[in-house]
Amino acid sequence: MQKQLLLGVEAIAQGAIDSGISGVYAYPGTPSTEITEYIQNSQQAIQRNIHREWSANEKTAMEAALGMSYAGKRALVCMKHVGMNVAADCFMNAAITGANGGIVITAADDPSMHSSQNEQDSRVYGKFALIPILEPSNQQEAYEMVRYAFALSETVGSPVLLRITTRLAHSRAGVNIHEALAENNLRLPDNKRQFVLLPAIARKQYRLLLNKQADFKEASENSPFNHFSEGPDKSLGIIACGISYNYVMENFEGQCPYPLLKICQYPLPRKLIKQILAECERILVVEEGYPLIEELLKGYPGDKRISGRLDNTLPRDGELNPDLLAKALGLQVKEGAAVPEIVVPRPPALCVGCSHRDVYNALNEVLSTYGEGHVFSDIGCYTLGALPPFQSINSCVDMGASITMAKGASDAGLYPAVAVIGDSTFTHSGMTGLLDAVNEHSPITIIISDNESISMTGGQDSAALGKIESICQGIGVDPQHIRVLNPVPKNHEELCRIIREEIEYQGVSVIIPRRICIQKARREGKKQK
Repeated sequence: MQKQLLLGVEAIAQGAIDSGISGVYAYPGTPSTEITEYIQNSQQAIQRNIHREWSANEKTAMEAALGMSYAGKRALVCMKHVGMNVAADCFMNAAITGANGGIVITAADDPSMHSSQNEQDSRVYGKFALIPILEPSNQQEAYEMVRYAFALSETVGSPVLLRITTRLAHSRAGVNIHEALAENNLRLPDNKRQFVLLPAIARKQYRLLLNKQADFKEASENSPFNHFSEGPDKSLGIIACGISYNYVMENFEGQCPYPLLKICQYPLPRKLIKQILAECERILVVEEGYPLIEELLKGYPGDKRISGRLDNTLPRDGELNPDLLAKALGLQVKEGAAVPEIVVPRPPALCVGCSHRDVYNALNEVLSTYGEGHVFSDIGCYTLGALPPFQSINSCVDMGASITMAKGASDAGLYPAVAVIGDSTFTHSGMTGLLDAVNEHSPITIIISDNESISMTGGQDSAALGKIESICQGIGVDPQHIRVLNPVPKNHEELCRIIREEIEYQGVSVIIPRRICIQKARREGKKQK
């Protein structure tokens, strides 16, 4: 057994490789990106020819992984928490089809919204879908859980959700590595109708999923990841989930004086829950994300013995840490000195030389005659156009929303209505919105700012590379109103002229300012030297 120093995401990736996966399917999104990148660069994965290409979005990733499971092989799906919203259609129905080869979905949540639009808790999706959920407390457990999850998936015939958070994803620890398992052989389902969700079959499959709940609960009750520790002081009992277990132990230097229930596998282990409730006067629930367990235990109108995030014993929003927990426990917290003004964090900004800068400079100049509130944007580097010095955009909601929001605003009578979207986001979720606009001949102007990579998450190859014009034309945009140019300062007047012309056009127009991401160009230049 060898030991490696790994990030939490890397521990998951290595655990998947050593579990005998045949494919990883993902779309980049912090804090999940490095799982797939680790597998892409792994010599083990390369030698075994594990599938490791990026998918166009999380929905296609989930569907492709389910297809691999259908064929009897093991597949890993990776995404950040908001990607679960994109994958939800297939994810929910995969719980009903069940699994043939093991399938594990890793959702990386981002409490405190370090790089996200919200801080939703993916455990809710697992509970919603009625499938087993695993939540590691450290890097070693993350590695072990992946191997355990694939075995569990095939034993109970269900997808398994592995939920992590930013702090675990991007912190390092020593991880003991086990010998790798062989990949599964190709094996089709015994029940050839298992994956056919026609209503008559789906009803049977759903009843089968309900019947499996007893197996899921038994696995949770006997899980090596759920553990009850006795403590001499019964005035309080602590239920700690996932990484929050570490925050508890940091405050007590490894020896908690209270009974402590560590929960890292769901459904909830009812016997252990009943034990701590029976033994302790009060219960503090420490969970990263939503007060999921706290709500289940409180019930309605509410058990006053149980505290946590709902009663503000712990903050309702944001990421937990040992100091917040210490305050909840009434322990003394050492407050550091105030942060000097000179080192106060500055907001992020577009890179010097970024092509998006030239796009926003031109867009601001053209729209200055129309007033504010006309630009709908999307998720990517160009979202920084909301900040000074540009302050160019008026929305950022979800992947692909720029085009459809511009269309809706145009339907309401707003003129002009301009959408700004990136190349990768366009092929992720923007194409269907463009089809709606084309079908209704909506008078909107769409700027697909093409920097030839998924730059916000590290410069991965974009699924749109070399395809944007043909996609737009195939969807039905008039070729005369698909305009391409190089966004550099010397072309400023030309870009302004094109934007003015297309805004005045009473139909769907697409402007494609194309210049490679400055960071990607720098990296590629270094490789060539």
